[in-house]
Amino acid sequence: MEERLCEAAITGNTISLGEILAEDSIILDRVVVGCFKRSPLHVAVSLGHADFVRALLHHTPELAEVLDSQQRSALHLAAAKGRSEIAKELTRVCPDMCLTRDLDGLNPVHVAAIKGKVEVLEELVQVNPHAARVRVGKGETILHLCVKHNQLRTLEKLLEIIKVQEFVNAKDDGGNTLLHLAVADKKIEIIKHVLKNKKAIDVNATNANKHTAMDVLFLARSSNEDPDRLGQNIEDQLREAKAKKAKDLVQGEWLTEKRAALMVVASLIATMAFQAGVTPPGGVWQSDSETYRAGEAVMAYNYPDSYPMFLRSNTIGFVASLSTILLLISDLPFKKRAFMWILVVIMWLTITSMAITYAFSIFVVTPIKDRKSLSKTIVVAVIVWCSVMAVLLLVHTGRLIANALEEEHSRHVAVKRNRIAFLKEEFPSRICYIDRKTTTATSKLRCCLILCLVCEFRTQNHRYYYSIQNC
Repeated sequence: MEERLCEAAITGNTISLGEILAEDSIILDRVVVGCFKRSPLHVAVSLGHADFVRALLHHTPELAEVLDSQQRSALHLAAAKGRSEIAKELTRVCPDMCLTRDLDGLNPVHVAAIKGKVEVLEELVQVNPHAARVRVGKGETILHLCVKHNQLRTLEKLLEIIKVQEFVNAKDDGGNTLLHLAVADKKIEIIKHVLKNKKAIDVNATNANKHTAMDVLFLARSSNEDPDRLGQNIEDQLREAKAKKAKDLVQGEWLTEKRAALMVVASLIATMAFQAGVTPPGGVWQSDSETYRAGEAVMAYNYPDSYPMFLRSNTIGFVASLSTILLLISDLPFKKRAFMWILVVIMWLTITSMAITYAFSIFVVTPIKDRKSLSKTIVVAVIVWCSVMAVLLLVHTGRLIANALEEEHSRHVAVKRNRIAFLKEEFPSRICYIDRKTTTATSKLRCCLILCLVCEFRTQNHRYYYSIQNC
């Protein structure tokens, strides 16, 4: 009887199925409890016999829950084969089977995504949306699986259906987003599509190794001596999406985290400078006389040489602190090093000005008998302070210049790699000769640059004509 049932499932003969059920009405119940090695439902689904599947499910709906030796349900097979009509019948009978996992930890939605069966995927996600959010081994989401198996169409459909930003930027156990995986495998079409969704995707997310997608690209390129035009194309796509290396994000993230604290400090310094300006050390005259008027600073008359310097340093500190507040509330791109350097210089100027203002103030209110020792202390403190500020300014400026030179060098190397990759495509015989005769990457680069120099590029009607001399 089991062989007759299996044969009927293979041929999809519903008439034969009816005859078998007439002879043995509980045969399908024995399949449910595991008396048979193979389920007729699995066989019929694999071969695409929709009518036979309907007949089986109509008589015994519990067949949809039967699993084979690999813990796969009939819905797994329908998803793998792309049987959308059969998948509808199975989910109608038992929608919870969308969550059933096989021995690999995959549910039917995962299988449909891996196999690129878009119609089945859409049907299953509509029936049970939670099944698409289930993670598999190593913490991978269904989006990670699409990238690993290079399934662009299913990835597009999932991004269209599921628009939750946290899910799109979900990380696996290694901290990698789908963009990290796509860049590591250099799947340019997937990268282009992912970067189109700029509002949802976080292009500067870091993995467990503190690497962004841009870092992953450069690490992959550094391990390959040969130039890579595809890698350069990916880099261009990432830069257009404003992707950065992890080290370039540190300053911008620091400013974002400390913006409120800097605003409070700048406001406090501005308040101190304003108060020192309207109420200078020594106070103001309380009444008019022949030499002064009420409200004028006593210090201006008693210390005519020090008062202008006090006023200048206090005014510089006040204006600099207001400038800091203005810069912080503006929408300037402080993640760029140049703007960050400007903000740091202004803050140093503000603090230094207030330190000098304090020195003049404390000198004025100190009794004459103690001023000699105080003067020495102030002079030493000012010299040390200015020296420290000068060193910090030089170090910060040096780092800014070094980073700028490094970026310029990276661009220069990228241009050279593009030239070599272009020559490899256009003149493979010459490049192969260079590869055989040279052993180091530097020698190869020099030889290819020589070949670049002897190639004359002319543009005419958007076509390239090359005249190659003997190298």
